[in-house]
Amino acid sequence: MKHPRSYNTDAATRKRMSNVHLKYGKDENLLALSLWHDGIRYRRNYKKLPGSPDIAITKYKIAVFVDGEFWHGYDWEYKKKRLKRNRNYWVQKIEENIRRDKRNDILLRKKGWQPIHFWAKTVLKNTDYCVAKIEYFIRSKEEND
Repeated sequence: MKHPRSYNTDAATRKRMSNVHLKYGKDENLLALSLWHDGIRYRRNYKKLPGSPDIAITKYKIAVFVDGEFWHGYDWEYKKKRLKRNRNYWVQKIEENIRRDKRNDILLRKKGWQPIHFWAKTVLKNTDYCVAKIEYFIRSKEEND
């Protein structure tokens, strides 16, 4: 059964949105490869955890998310004001994504996991910083165990 759309869009927007991939993006792959080269082993898109973390370092219970700026509301209060097309749909969609991220972080912490979020552009521009932050959390877990 085809679901009715709650918004109207044009062909250019449909084409652009169809090219959005939820898994294994350039940013996520870059971070994963950098961690692998540093000897950090992980699982990708780990469905056993809330939010299916992009990278789950199971040995240390660290869940890493690489969040797209648009989808997860980077600088949201400013950006929300600038939305023009399908405004109601996107505000509702992105604010639900933000709420879901917070709910998943709470669930992960209850299970003893440490959620870490990076913006996609931060990963692309400063991968070393992201790796260093993850390694900091790994060292903290090792010291506390």
